[in-house]
Amino acid sequence: MDHILVIDDSRAQAEYLKSILVKDYDVTTCQSGEEGLNLAKSGQFSLIFLDIIMPDIDGFTLLRRLQETMMTKYIPVILITGLSDVQHEERGLTLGAVDYITKPFSPITVRARANTHIKLFRYQMHFMKQAMVDQLTGIANRRRYKEYSITKWREAGRLGLPFSVCIFDIDKFKLYNDTFGHPAGDKVIAAVAKTASSYLQRATDFLARYGGEEFVAIVVGMEADAAFHYFQKIRKAVEELHIPHNSPVSQWVTISIGGVTLVPQNDDVYDNYLKIADNMLYEAKEKGRNRVVWSNGTEQVGGN
Repeated sequence: MDHILVIDDSRAQAEYLKSILVKDYDVTTCQSGEEGLNLAKSGQFSLIFLDIIMPDIDGFTLLRRLQETMMTKYIPVILITGLSDVQHEERGLTLGAVDYITKPFSPITVRARANTHIKLFRYQMHFMKQAMVDQLTGIANRRRYKEYSITKWREAGRLGLPFSVCIFDIDKFKLYNDTFGHPAGDKVIAAVAKTASSYLQRATDFLARYGGEEFVAIVVGMEADAAFHYFQKIRKAVEELHIPHNSPVSQWVTISIGGVTLVPQNDDVYDNYLKIADNMLYEAKEKGRNRVVWSNGTEQVGGN
């Protein structure tokens, strides 16, 4: 069942809207803009009804904040207006609201608008999800990674948590393609993604195909030494697939991994640390491939 959030400082009005919708939807009500914004950030809602006139944060300000927040920017918002608020409707639609309803409410209109915009939201989310998934491997693609990485980087900094990012790729992959053909190469890419995904399953883990035979992973909450040993397990698991390669590196397909762990500070720039991870990958290649090289942001802490 889809979830709807009603944000209205009038409890009676919010409960009336809920009574109209509750037969078909799971409805949550709240009476303040701040509470509404915090609830919306949970990511569980498919539609928001928002009153324009509220004492703590007016509807226009809250609508702008919803539009600027990653977890809420795509949730459709229907404005609640009074008959005397007609001049506000254009402003609300310009700011990103999808529709408006006027008081007193018509139950038929409320249900019809909710049904229409939730269907459109589902349709949009379906195609957005498709656009964020790498079709060969089924994991996130580079576009999804770019959105996710910055969100998690800021979150780790705010909570004071260790943030790890690593880049890894398949050793001597061009040689593999030249020897076994591109269809076989695609199967190897998919097999590596599946193996890495089987380890990166926590809510704070993330894996994406960065391009070609290259992947990027993010882990939140692990210290540098723990992250290094964790990705050692992934490296070993790929080797133990025993996919024949017969390259100068190994008789099996292998991967090299470079990563960095730190607690983001206010003046830290994410791309600088992604570059460190890339440099660690280069070190792994220079040292003979089929290995993990790790940094804590200032010095190398693991590599074999």
